[in-house]
Amino acid sequence: MIVIIAGAVVIGLKSGHSQPIEVSLDLAPAPEGEIYVTGAVSNPGIYPFEPGDTLEDVLQAAGGATGDADLSRIELSVPAMGEMAELQKVNINTAGAWLLAALPGIGEVRAQAIIAYRQQHGFFRDINELLNVEGIGSVTLDNIRDLITVAD
Repeated sequence: MIVIIAGAVVIGLKSGHSQPIEVSLDLAPAPEGEIYVTGAVSNPGIYPFEPGDTLEDVLQAAGGATGDADLSRIELSVPAMGEMAELQKVNINTAGAWLLAALPGIGEVRAQAIIAYRQQHGFFRDINELLNVEGIGSVTLDNIRDLITVAD
């Protein structure tokens, strides 16, 4: 009896070995691109978004939430394909150097020149005053005209 049971176990073990099964999951790629952050943050605007970024990363990129932010009511809007999102303009009276430098044709040197002019002469009253900033001509101004503002 023992020989029969032992034989059955040996035969069962030998026949139980089969090729391993490969399981493949078709996962959607993590979203990446740009994200528009607005509302109660220090520096509203468009920021890069990469796989692995968290909501905290996005908020920190926008300078962090302001003191009156209601973090229990964060909204996310996903536009339909082809739908144009309304972009927020860069306020040249309050933008930091890194944000000004991101404007086409500005770069770090001109961004610092804008800030220096702003510190010396006060807030810009009109975007055309940028022509008074060293290194900014009419072509540069025309390239960024639709991207900037002097109002909140």
